[in-house]
Amino acid sequence: MKRLGFLVLLPLLLLSAVNCHPKRDVALRLGAERCEVWQPLLTGKKVGVLVNHTSRVQEQHLVDVLLARDIDVCKIFAPEHGFRGKNDAGAIVTDEIDPRTGIAIKSLYNKNRKPSDEDVKDLDVVVFDIQDVGVRFFTYISSMHYMMEACARNNVLFVVLDRPNPNGDYVDGPVLKSGFRSFVGMHPIPVVHGLTVGELAKMINGEGWLQGEQKCDLRVIEMEGYSHCLKYPLPVKPSPNLPNYLAVRLYPSLCLFEATTMSIGRGTNFPFQVVGGPEPHYGVFIFIPRSIKGMDSNPKYQDQTCYGEDFRMEDAEDHRFSLAPLIRFYEKSGREQSFFSRPEWFHLLIGNDLVLEQIKNGMTETEIKASWTEELAQYKQLRQHYLLYP
Repeated sequence: MKRLGFLVLLPLLLLSAVNCHPKRDVALRLGAERCEVWQPLLTGKKVGVLVNHTSRVQEQHLVDVLLARDIDVCKIFAPEHGFRGKNDAGAIVTDEIDPRTGIAIKSLYNKNRKPSDEDVKDLDVVVFDIQDVGVRFFTYISSMHYMMEACARNNVLFVVLDRPNPNGDYVDGPVLKSGFRSFVGMHPIPVVHGLTVGELAKMINGEGWLQGEQKCDLRVIEMEGYSHCLKYPLPVKPSPNLPNYLAVRLYPSLCLFEATTMSIGRGTNFPFQVVGGPEPHYGVFIFIPRSIKGMDSNPKYQDQTCYGEDFRMEDAEDHRFSLAPLIRFYEKSGREQSFFSRPEWFHLLIGNDLVLEQIKNGMTETEIKASWTEELAQYKQLRQHYLLYP
């Protein structure tokens, strides 16, 4: 992994108390906390919310905050992992009624991942408030895209309550090629895009990436006191298998192993922090994946001893997107043809069909990264137009 020797670490800033006093002395104030800004947009309107378990305003869920302020929340839309964030990765999320509030929950992670016109046509506003991790194949931003399209078709205001990007201090990886668009990669952006969800929504809208180059009526409620170099360990894990800051920082690199014969620790208490397989030559660290409800009920190599490497003693800030672990384990495998057990999935994750061939041809990480230097430079110029924060 490349070292962030130049990165100046900022102290973790405390979240502010929830009230609407605009002159409060705060270090970091999330979009959801700026109720004096979003309340006028929602009062007296029929409101839908695209939210999950990360949609917290201090100790309260955003839905509870809205209801306490007499906002008419008519419908909840749930992304991958569900409204409460308890579903396994890839598990179907079903429609239901929230037992606490009695509000209907509409799944956006089932056989149809796009909200229909029927789902939104009776709404005035849809609010998006989900903690993202700044990686192209993390699917919350795909759900945001489809909701933006539905709002554009039906003249519904789309409001993003912005949150920090824990991988927002850099940009890296190949830019997605058009032939590899999928739910794990919908936009021509690199693996690590360096944008908050609010900035990305502005880019999607501004670049005409919605179907038919539509534009939705977009309003981003910006954070106060945020910069892209801010270290931001997430107060709530963004998905069941990203339990801590280190896992979030390793996720861009280690998720690529999902297309190989290797385990990345699903079925343990430290997913996305280890890599290994059932053969001893993969390393001296030993772990045994088990079925864990709400994380992974059927993990790869369940109940088998795996051997590999443990990244948990490393500094999270040292980690940026890297192909080095993938290349290293490919070489440990003896460059077996079967190592990339799901090559088409790898193409979708990385965003092209070139990188896999480059690895198989023995190219180094430096050589591979050099092949996407120009497209990454072009993206960085585009990114500058949509940044809301230094």
